[in-house]
Amino acid sequence: MAEAAPLAPTALDDAAAAGGRPDPHGLSVYIHVPFCAVRCGYCDFNTYTATELGGGGSQREYPANAMREMDLVLADDRAAGVEYERVDTVFFGGGTPTLLPAEDLVAMLSHLRSLIPLAEDAEVTAEANPDSVSRESLARLAEGGITRVSFGMQSAVRSVLATLDRTHDPERVPQVVAWAREAGLEVSLDLIYGTPGETLADVETSVRAALACGVDHLSAYSLIIEGNTAMARQLRRGELAEPDGDDMADKYELIDDLATAAGLSWYEVSNFARTPAHRSRHNLAYWRGADWWGIGPGAHRHRRGMRAWNVKHPSRYAGMLDQGTLPVAESETLDDGTRALERILLELRIADGLPITAVPEETRDQIGVHVRRGHLDPAAAQDGRLVLTRSGRLLADAVIRDLVP
Repeated sequence: MAEAAPLAPTALDDAAAAGGRPDPHGLSVYIHVPFCAVRCGYCDFNTYTATELGGGGSQREYPANAMREMDLVLADDRAAGVEYERVDTVFFGGGTPTLLPAEDLVAMLSHLRSLIPLAEDAEVTAEANPDSVSRESLARLAEGGITRVSFGMQSAVRSVLATLDRTHDPERVPQVVAWAREAGLEVSLDLIYGTPGETLADVETSVRAALACGVDHLSAYSLIIEGNTAMARQLRRGELAEPDGDDMADKYELIDDLATAAGLSWYEVSNFARTPAHRSRHNLAYWRGADWWGIGPGAHRHRRGMRAWNVKHPSRYAGMLDQGTLPVAESETLDDGTRALERILLELRIADGLPITAVPEETRDQIGVHVRRGHLDPAAAQDGRLVLTRSGRLLADAVIRDLVP
C-alpha cells in the first residue's frame, strides 16, 4: 500500500455507511503520548525519554502532530464512505500523557471535538503517574473536558516499586486521588502483581492501600516480562526470579477477594468496578470490537474489520505528517472468520460473556467440558451465554483455545 493512499474500504464499510451517513454507534479515540520521564525495567510499550528523541518528534511538537493526524484520519474515513455521528470515549494513554502540560491535552481534545462532536456523556480518560500531576493540572484537565484519570499506582510497597523502576512515592497516591476527586474526576488505580520478590503480603498491602482511597475502579494486571526489556535481561542473568504461575494465581484470587469485599465486581478478567456506570467504557469498546481511532506513534486503529498501525518512532511519525501523509506502517483487512475468532478471544474475557451462538459448531462440545470443570458458569450457559467463573478467569487462555477451531 502506498503510504499516501487512503486505506481501502471493505464491504463491511460500504454496508455500514451506505451513502456516507453518520454511524449512529459512535467512535472511540485512543491518543498515544509516547513520552516517559524514565523507562521502567518491565515496560515494552512504544515510549521514549526526552534524550532519545530528535527531529520533529519532540514533546513540544507532539500536540500539533497529533491534531494533524486527526485531520488526515477523518479525511481517510470520509474517502472510505465512513462518518461517525459522535465520539463516545477518548483515552490519552502512553507513556505518561501528563508529562505534557494540561493545556496540550485539552487542546488535542478540543481539536477532536471540532472534527466530530463528543457525546454528552463522553468518557474522557487520561493516564497519569502520581508524580506527574499537581492539584492545578488536574483541575485544568477537568475544566478542559477530561472526565476520568487512571493513575499508575502499581504497588504501595517501596521495594516492589524499586524493582519495577517506578519513581513515585507511594504515600503520594492518596493525595493525588483526593485532588482528582476534588476536581470532579472519576479515578481508577492500576496495580501490577507478580513482580519478582513480591510476597502475598505485599499484594495485600497494595490492594488495601488502593481500596482505602475509595476509588470506584481498580485494574490489576499480572506482570508479563517481555523479551526486550531490562527486567528480562535481569532474569537471564539470574538477578531476578521468574514469576511462578501458582503464586500468580494465589495473588489474583487475593485481589479478587479484597475487591469483592470492598464492593467492586469484576467486569473483565483484570478490571473491577463498583457499578456498571464505573466500568471503563473505552476498554469495553475494544473488547466488543467497536471502531476506534489510534492517534500517535505506534497507535492502532480499527474500522469494520480493517486494522492499521502507525510507524513507531516519533521522528518518522512527525516527518510523514509534515508531508501530509498518514503515518501508517501497515494495514490489514480481517475476513469474517478471523473476526469471529477474535470475538471469542475478546468477549469471553468480560463478565457479560459471549453468546453460545458465537462459538463455531465444531467446538461447541468443549462448552460442556468447561462447565463440568467449573470454568464456565452453568446457569449462564443454560441461558445461552458463556461467562467465566473465577477458576475460568485464571485459565481464560486455555478455555479460549478450546473454543477456537
